[in-house]
Formats: sequence, C-alpha cells, structure tokens
Amino acid sequence: MILSQLAAAAPNRLDPVQLFLDADIIVQLVMIGLLAASVWTWTIIVSFSMRMGGIHRRASEFEAEFWRTDDFDGFMKHHAKQNVPVARIAGAGMAEWRRSTKGGVKDREGLRERVAQAMEGQVAEEADTLAARLTFLATVGSVAPFVGLFGTVWGIMNSFFQIGAQESSSLAVVAPGISEALFATAIGLFAAIPSVIAYNRFSHSVNAMEARLQRFADRFHASLSRQLERM
Repeated sequence: MILSQLAAAAPNRLDPVQLFLDADIIVQLVMIGLLAASVWTWTIIVSFSMRMGGIHRRASEFEAEFWRTDDFDGFMKHHAKQNVPVARIAGAGMAEWRRSTKGGVKDREGLRERVAQAMEGQVAEEADTLAARLTFLATVGSVAPFVGLFGTVWGIMNSFFQIGAQESSSLAVVAPGISEALFATAIGLFAAIPSVIAYNRFSHSVNAMEARLQRFADRFHASLSRQLERM
C-alpha cells in the first residue's frame, strides 16, 4: 500500500525546482553555492569578453595614431592618460627616457637597457592585471565537480538511511533521494564546464595580448634606439 502511494506521488518528469526543494539542507546549500559560482562565472565571461574587445579596439586606434607621429614625447604628453595598455607601456618607456636623458646621455647601452626593462615590467603588469579574474574560472572549473559530488554522496547516504528507516530497498523509496543527490552533481558540471572552456579561451586571449604588447614594446624600443644614435 505504501509503495503504491509513493509510486502514485512520484513525478512523471524532471522538475529541478522540486528536486531542490525536496533535497536535504546540506545538499541545498551545495546547490546554492554552485549556482552562485555559475552566475559569477557567467558574469566574468560576459564582462571579460566585452573588456577584451574594447582593449583590442582602443589599442588598434592608439597604435595607428602613435606610429604616425614623429614626436613620441609630445604625443605621450597628450595621450599618457588613456586607459589603454599600450599607452601605459609607451608611457613607461618615455618616462624612463626622460629621466635618463635629462642630464645628458652618458651611457647609451645603459639607457637602452633601462628603457627596455621599464617597458617589459609594464608589459608583465598589464598581463597580470588582465589575467587577475581568470583564477576564479580556473578554481570553479577544478573544484565545482567535487563540490557537486560531495552533495551527491551526502544525498545518497540519506537515501540509505531511508532504506533502513522504511525497511524497504524499493526503487520508489530510494529514487527521489538519489535523484536529488545526482542533481547536485549536474549543477556542479553546469558550473564547471563553462568555466573550463572560458578559462582556456581567455588564457589564450591574454597570452595573445601579452605578445602584442611585447611586440609594441620591442618596436618602440627600436625607435628610441635609432633616436638615441642621432643624439
């Protein structure tokens, strides 16, 4: 009689909301944490995509105008405050150039090395800034499946307790608890898969941007070296 009532009350389709409401409080907390991580992951994905698009566009505009000028120092005085990585790299190089040539040039090779180091340091700083939020994606991608698995294990243990309490191992008794438990794993994968894909894609974008910034720094360094030879 009890088994027939359970079978009659069992849902005939998957209802995620009901699975969440029927789950144990620990499993519910796991699900809430994973859903919050998923929301934050998608926020990072959208914001980072928009940010990188804007950086590439502004960098292209800045470089096109920068290489047309013959007066790098004058150009940077008017454009040093632009929120563009290449502008900050050029600014770091020009700042070191001004400091080193203020009292006359005494060591040309030393000047070249200091300018190169200033821009390389700025390139590394820009790359670190771009990659700062990607660590969260890596963390979610690696941890979320195990957090979901913890919720699954906890839910299955509850199902075994139900078997003992009702003295029945019927599928009608254990299926709801197992479904709720497996739903935690599903949410963990839902959070982890986009995180891993986005992390790999964005890491490639950051590496590509770092290479672009380094090429700009090398080209600017060569231009300053030629200018130094004429002094």
